Amino acid sequence: MKYILNQNQCGFLMKNGCFVKTLYQGTYQYLKALGYEVVVEEMEGLVGFQKVPREVLLKDEAFASQVLEARVPEGFLGVLRENGVVKKVGTEPLTLYWNHWGRYSFELLDMRSPEMDEAVTRSCLAQIPLKYYKKIEIQPGESGLLYYDWRLVKELEPGTYYYWTFGADVVGRIVDLKTKTLEVNGQEILTADRIGIRLNLICTYRVVDPKRMVETIRQLENQLYGCVQLIIREYVGRFRLDELLEQKEEISGYIHGRLKEVQEEYCVEFLNSGIKDIILPGEIRDIMNTVLVAERRAQANVITRREEVASTRSLLNTARLMDENKTLYKLKELECLERICAQVGSINVAGGGALLEQLKALMGKAEGA
Repeated sequence: MKYILNQNQCGFLMKNGCFVKTLYQGTYQYLKALGYEVVVEEMEGLVGFQKVPREVLLKDEAFASQVLEARVPEGFLGVLRENGVVKKVGTEPLTLYWNHWGRYSFELLDMRSPEMDEAVTRSCLAQIPLKYYKKIEIQPGESGLLYYDWRLVKELEPGTYYYWTFGADVVGRIVDLKTKTLEVNGQEILTADRIGIRLNLICTYRVVDPKRMVETIRQLENQLYGCVQLIIREYVGRFRLDELLEQKEEISGYIHGRLKEVQEEYCVEFLNSGIKDIILPGEIRDIMNTVLVAERRAQANVITRREEVASTRSLLNTARLMDENKTLYKLKELECLERICAQVGSINVAGGGALLEQLKALMGKAEGA
């Protein structure tokens, strides 16, 4: 039988099911009756010939010179590159690729240590399945704690990190270091004069010791909430309602001081805190509104009386001046006459007597009326 192989083909010569040698470009004739068979394959990509173990094929020097042998030991990843570009990543123990044109290259990535080599590029990571590595992202304002098999290794600054998971269980704990707000709302407290009120308190804090916080505290916000509750009840219950309303700022300062005393236990720093609202029962609120209205009315009455006294004192001073100064008295008479004339339509003057005397008499009548 005649076989013609072009420059991109390879033939595997078999006799009675056993491999003899590899054939390349050329024309060949073998008698099938004598047990010969030639299996033709394109020399491109993976070697697909499966009738003979790969170890047997590699003993043929002509075949071995035309293929790339990719062996991947345990704990490694094999990276196949075509013309320098990552083509495939795998863990197959042995893979053969046709490399007739020298386009392929092969390298190994060591996964036995969790630390990933910086030479591993993003294009290479895109080909690696996620089960082989872990990605840890730490944003600005955060701190990362790196654990190998739950043993703390180091703290991580903001950035993106990659670790192999073959040799150890890699865990990254991320702690937020930014300032947070804690609101404690609707705390019902009985004052010293047995009046039930509700308080709303607000405080801001930030984590300052992330390592100790992760190791010693579970559910930090819940524990801080309970701490603030106890401090409020411990201190606010000593005051009467009127004292509480008058000393709201002082009490807020005391609460902040008490929180500063215990902040180290919770690995945080309290930046500020204080009473946001004081909510009174409906009956107490109505009573206080009534008292407030009464106080405002009393103040209004005091102001009215003060103005009346001032007005009377002014009249008395005016009368004294007119009594002492006749010219001022005459001017006052003319002023009064001017006001009277402004209010009447016409004035009839009777004969006999001077005009000024008649006006005086008219003015006297008008004032008497």
